[in-house]
Formats: sequence, C-alpha cells, structure tokens
Amino acid sequence: MNRRLDSRNPARAAVLHGAGYVGRDLIGLLLRHDGVHLTHVTSATFAGQPLHVAHPVLRGASELVFSASIPDFSDIDVLFVTAGHGQSAAAVGGARDAGYEGLIVDLSADFRYPDVASYEKWIGAAHTRPDLLPGALYSLPEITGDLPSDARLVANPGCFATALALALWPLSRALPPDAPVHVTALTGASGSGARPSSGTHFPDRDGNVRAYKVLAHQHAAEIAQLFPETFRFSFVPASGPWTRGIWGTAQVDLGGAERGEAERTGGDVGCGDGALAQKVAAWFESAYGSSPLVRLYAGELPAMLPVVGTPFADIGWVVRGGTLVVGFAIDNLLKGAASQAVQNMNLAFGWPAAAGLLPRNPSFE
Repeated sequence: MNRRLDSRNPARAAVLHGAGYVGRDLIGLLLRHDGVHLTHVTSATFAGQPLHVAHPVLRGASELVFSASIPDFSDIDVLFVTAGHGQSAAAVGGARDAGYEGLIVDLSADFRYPDVASYEKWIGAAHTRPDLLPGALYSLPEITGDLPSDARLVANPGCFATALALALWPLSRALPPDAPVHVTALTGASGSGARPSSGTHFPDRDGNVRAYKVLAHQHAAEIAQLFPETFRFSFVPASGPWTRGIWGTAQVDLGGAERGEAERTGGDVGCGDGALAQKVAAWFESAYGSSPLVRLYAGELPAMLPVVGTPFADIGWVVRGGTLVVGFAIDNLLKGAASQAVQNMNLAFGWPAAAGLLPRNPSFE
C-alpha cells in the first residue's frame, strides 16, 4: 500500500462517528497532516451541521459538515473509525459490505483481541462481525514494528494498553519469570468518552481518586498477547481528577530477580544500584532509542503535564535498593488514541511514523 507522501496528491481520509473526544483530536491531526485531505466526517447526531457545532475548537479550521454516511467509498483511501465497542465492528462491516477495500484504522476494542471468545470475555458483549477478525492487525508501532504493505484493517491499541505495554515491553524481554511487576496507573475523565456517567461526573471526580476494575481491566488482557507467557504483571487502574492524560508506575524487585537467576544458573549475585540502573537504561535504549515518539528519562520519573497535548510517550526509571520503578505518561486521547491512529496510517502507507505528528512549536523540537 506504499504511496508517496505528497501534499499535491494527498491521501483522501474519512472519519466515521467523529463527534466524540477522540474524533475531535483525530480531525485536528488530519487537517494539519501534509499528506492527507479529510473529505468526510460522519455523525448521526450532527449530520448536516458544521464540525464546530460538536467541536468548538475546530471553528474556522474547516468548512466540512458532518454527514450521516459516506455516499461513495471509492473516493476514500483511508477510513478511521472512532465509534464505541460493538458499534465500530458494525461500521467497519458496513464499509466492507459497501465494497470498500482500502485501509481501515479502527480505534475501538472490536478488533484488538485474537478471537471471539477473548473479545466476549473482556468486553462482555457478542462480537457483531467475527468474520473480519482474522484480517485484523494489532499495531502498537514501537513494539509491533512496521505494518505490511497489504495491511487493510488495523486495530489501534487502547490508551491504558499503550501506556502499560510501552513501559513493560523492555522488562518482558529482560526479566526472569519469577519477577512479577506491579503496575498502578491513573487516567483522566476523557478516557471514559464524551457521554457523561457516574464515574466522570465532575462533583464525584474532582479532588478524588478511585480504583476500578482492579486486576481485571480489559487492557491488561489486550497487551498480554504482546508478551512471553512467562512474563507476569498485575494492574490496578484508577480514575484521576483531571481531564486528559495517563500517569503510572511499574515496580519490580530487581535484586530478588538477580538472586533468583544466580541460584538457577550458579552465577554470581548481581551488583549495586548503579550497575542495575545501567542495565535498565540499556533495556530501554535498545527498545526505544530510535523511536521518534518515545522520550526516555534515565534516573527520574516523568511528570504527566509535559506530555499532555503531544503525541509522545514519556518513560523514565529509578533504581534504589535493588527495586526498579518505571514511570510512564501519555496523553490518552493522542498517543492513547488519535495520534497513534495517524502513526498507524503513516506506517501502512510507508511514510515516516511521525509524519504530521511532531509539534511545530519550537519548545517541543
């Protein structure tokens, strides 16, 4: 599917169900992408109305209006689907049934799991288009790598899944099996979508932190497929009193892991914190040293605010007393959704992963 990145002959893009928070951010990214021309955004609720009616921030950015549907899929090169779980599979299936054979990047959970049984266990609903599952490719670019030239249906990872996977993947390749990692992470209210609920109601969320789906979050199951079966981790998600952004830590006893490895192999027990920190740095540099959208912080844990509004994932680490703490932060609506979807489009078209994503503000360059 390789095509030239050319502003004079841009890829024609459409967004299905684009009235939510992720749709808003995705539309903004596509409007600014030199290789893309956004032609359609659908919404049943806002059909016939300008984009800024649902997304005031887009006033003056585009003359597009929401449409109820896409009249002719032959005019589309890439289709982004930002519908909810279940609804998205129906939208993807409808496009395929209408004869569309081009690239689809789906931002829901509908194509993230390898089989129907896994999907129905973790999402708690019947899959409406299981016939499309075999052709879906789960793509977290820094881990899964480039997409094949014949990619047609890309499953964009979830927000928690992206943050956790990026923090844990280097550990999964380096730690022995008896070194379980314990993760706690907090997300902003926008992670629950635009529709109000008791969990996102401001008086209940402001000034409050609440754990939910403890050791049973669907995103943990989603990313487990990326790791060796012997890698063990636990996950406690929590809702934080802010609008956007995910921040968390992963903790593991490296000293115990080194002792266990030495006992199994008959080797020496490892060295001090300095040497362990150098090992950890090598793990993360090897994994992400050439990734343009991952920023590494050796010897410190990143804060959340510097990553909000950017397409980056920030990862840092501290080693003390043989214990490793990995800190991570992403914007749940960007690296956790919209900007990662654009990143996947870029890879599917053979473009640089960060095309159209790196901020032009000199403070971020």
